[in-house]
This record gives sequence, C-alpha cells and structure tokens, in this order.
Amino acid sequence: MGNREDLLAGARKVILERGVAKATARDIAAAAGVSLAAIGYHFGSKDRLVTEALTEALGTGMGDAMDELIAAGAGTSPLAGLTSLWNGMPEVFANNHEAMLASLENIVRIVRSDDARSQLGDRLSEAFADLGAHVHAAHPELDAAQAAAIGRMYFVIAQGLGILWLLDPGEAAIDGDQLALAVRALTGK
Repeated sequence: MGNREDLLAGARKVILERGVAKATARDIAAAAGVSLAAIGYHFGSKDRLVTEALTEALGTGMGDAMDELIAAGAGTSPLAGLTSLWNGMPEVFANNHEAMLASLENIVRIVRSDDARSQLGDRLSEAFADLGAHVHAAHPELDAAQAAAIGRMYFVIAQGLGILWLLDPGEAAIDGDQLALAVRALTGK
C-alpha cells in the first residue's frame, strides 16, 4: 500500500477504536506509519481524510452487502426483491455496527462544514448511481429512471432504518414484509 491507502486504513482503525471526535491526526498518522504531513499532502485536512475513510468503509461493508442482497432478488419481481433486501438488512447493520456509529458521529461534523458537505455530496451521487445500477441489473424489466429511483429510495431507507437499528439493535423498525405491504397499499394493489 502507498501512504494514501495507509492513511485511509489508519483512519478507519483509529475511528472504529476511538470514535470520530477522539481521533486525532497524530493518532491516524501513527496508525498508518506515516508522517503527520502526509495527511495534508494526500487529503488536505484530517476532516477530508475522515470523511473519505468512513465513506469507503461503509460503502464497502454495507454497500457490498446491499448489492449482494439486491442481486439475490434477481429473477423475482421488484417488490419481492424489496422484501428480500429489507429482511436481510438487520444482519448487514449488525455486521457494520461500529462503522455505522462512527458514520453517525461523522454526519454531525459534515453538517457543520461546507467543505465536508460538498465532499460528501459527490460521494452520495456515486452511491445513488451504484445502487440504481445494481437494481437495474437485478430487474432489467425496469427502465433506467425506475431503477435509479428505487436505488435512491433504498439508500434513504437504509439511512433511516440504520439509525433506528442503532437506537434499538434488537428491534427492526420495519421489515421487508411490512415495507412490501405498505407499497402495495400505496399503489392500491
């Protein structure tokens, strides 16, 4: 790995052990085995490094798991795919508990920083497009606009349910069967 990748790995390690608020640039550089100046050189600031490290960690952990669940729904109706995805999400949340906590902590920092917000905005567009592409691959009967809209909806639901799951990990606020029931009721089917 190069210094940039070492810094991302070091930041994830320190953040998951100590939390975002207690992660110092010095701790991250030490965990990465690089100089403190490398943070500025590769990321411009510790805050940009933290945002990127957490975005990649959750994108890899939760994103890959969601992509697998979406793909598992291929060959079924889009509504059956929705049901299957959301019935599988509590396990995804459990497997990414610490990263989700760190991400939630990071959201407060991002909301208070125009630079961090713009950095995250770029990543959100990528996440939406990626989920939409996976939905379209699993359900080619959908047109691109429908798949993109479902991908965005999945992202929004994951964020909301993820926060509720963190508040009460033993309780799913809503499962896939309840979501499907709600969608059928909304569409009159």
